[in-house]
Amino acid sequence: MTWQTHEISNQVSELQDYNIFTSDAVLMDALQRAGGGWHADRLASSGAELGSQAVLQLGELANRHLPELRTHDRIGKRIDQVDFHPSWHELLKLVRKEGLHAMPWMTPRVGAQVARAASYFLQSQVEAGSLCPTTMTFAAIPVLQNEPELFASLKDKLFSLQHDPRDLPIEQKTSIMIGMGMTEKQGGSDVRSNTTVARPVAEEGRGQAYLLTGHKWFFSAPMCDAHLVLAKTEGGLSCFFVPRWKPDGNKNAVQVQRLKDKLGNKSNSSSEVEFQDAWGIMVGVEGRGIPTIIEMANLTRLDCVIGSAALMRHALVQALHHVRQRSAFGKLLADQPLMRNVLSDLALESEAATRIMVRLASTLESPDDPLQRAWKRIITPAAKFWICKRALEFTGECMEVWGGNGYVESGPMARLYREAPVNSIWEGSGNVMCLDVLRAIERDPEGIRLLLAQFAASDSEPIRQMVAELASDLQASPEQREMGARRFAQKLVLTAQAQIMLEQAPADIASAFISSRLDAGCGRVYGTLDSAVGSDLQQSILQRAWQE
Repeated sequence: MTWQTHEISNQVSELQDYNIFTSDAVLMDALQRAGGGWHADRLASSGAELGSQAVLQLGELANRHLPELRTHDRIGKRIDQVDFHPSWHELLKLVRKEGLHAMPWMTPRVGAQVARAASYFLQSQVEAGSLCPTTMTFAAIPVLQNEPELFASLKDKLFSLQHDPRDLPIEQKTSIMIGMGMTEKQGGSDVRSNTTVARPVAEEGRGQAYLLTGHKWFFSAPMCDAHLVLAKTEGGLSCFFVPRWKPDGNKNAVQVQRLKDKLGNKSNSSSEVEFQDAWGIMVGVEGRGIPTIIEMANLTRLDCVIGSAALMRHALVQALHHVRQRSAFGKLLADQPLMRNVLSDLALESEAATRIMVRLASTLESPDDPLQRAWKRIITPAAKFWICKRALEFTGECMEVWGGNGYVESGPMARLYREAPVNSIWEGSGNVMCLDVLRAIERDPEGIRLLLAQFAASDSEPIRQMVAELASDLQASPEQREMGARRFAQKLVLTAQAQIMLEQAPADIASAFISSRLDAGCGRVYGTLDSAVGSDLQQSILQRAWQE
């Protein structure tokens, strides 16, 4: 069709049919350094598939055609079923095929956690909602492995590489997904205020059957085949495995009241439910529900870091694709000095986020190493706070690179922007994460000493100066430490990122990150790199950021 009024020009083509993995030099390098290089060929194949027009469209379709709740069938029978667009199930087939729900537990080997993190990072750039049940299933497996009899009955279905969308009893399915339900109306993150109660069917204690009565305000995701939930017993708050179907073949009494109408993450169904004597099995020690389920929560935090880093990466690639084709004021946007400053700054942020997510994934492979344990337990919540927070500003800045074309729903930037806040909120908002950093330090004083000693050995004076500030901050009173928890967490994760960049990135790029992030006088707005990061270095950063 030709327009009578004008010719269409200076518009940017759709970003599609590119390899998400092989165009990412930083991810390939970080993967190799962390021992996951054996997975590179598989990632290259997956990256080509995920970057195809057909798969990218699945993400768009799944977020346009939203899940629908059917509480009853046509004859009035309660079914509590959520119907999804076919694109949702196609995405879950891809997720399952790559083993993102269980890879390191299925085939443990050196680099397995890193390989899985890289695969998750690629998938997150296509569509985020389908990764919610994937993350929870992945995080639930170590908890369930502590219950040998229960896990033995679930293992084959948890480890299956097939997606089974049917709403049937677990025994009749080829694969299953596990969800989580902790928060209630009156408490939110304060799960100790939960009021849901559990009564024993016969005997009490671990591995025994209970009936649960109460509610969950955020129940993710209702079409999972079972959920790990918290409920009170006489012994205190405990953890329970609650399937959608009871052992007698009848639907369990977990009634879905409604689906949440969310800002983003729309393809995924989050819900409110009520338990009306719902059948469940106690998992872990009675009264130790929070420590039991916190292992699951810690793993979901890492996936929040990966997911937010992936959002940043995809937003950056979309921005780079745009400026390399769009002209303004007589030349390409990519050739304009101020735009290069903004994009170079964004590329540095994205690289540091990618490298720390890989570093944190690698800590899961050395649970008995005190230093690695400190990275996992202290740095992970700090990274969840900081990386997820940065994703909000980052996606907004990339949307602005697109101008008005970025602000409309027909393009990709609006979905990325709406998706960005969820990881900051999920499983503990920013304040909760920062307070958890302080709690982890109190419980593991040797861990924080090991971390600071590692950073203090750096060749970088700004890093050593930041270590001195962190050590001084820890001497403050408890009230002052809590009041400054966000600032402390920010400094801690920036120090960690700076050290990783110094160890792994080219020297001039690491220097650009350190000088722009650890300088107290530098603002947080992107595009404020100083003159030391000149045009040649900016051009190098941008060429390296995305290899078309």
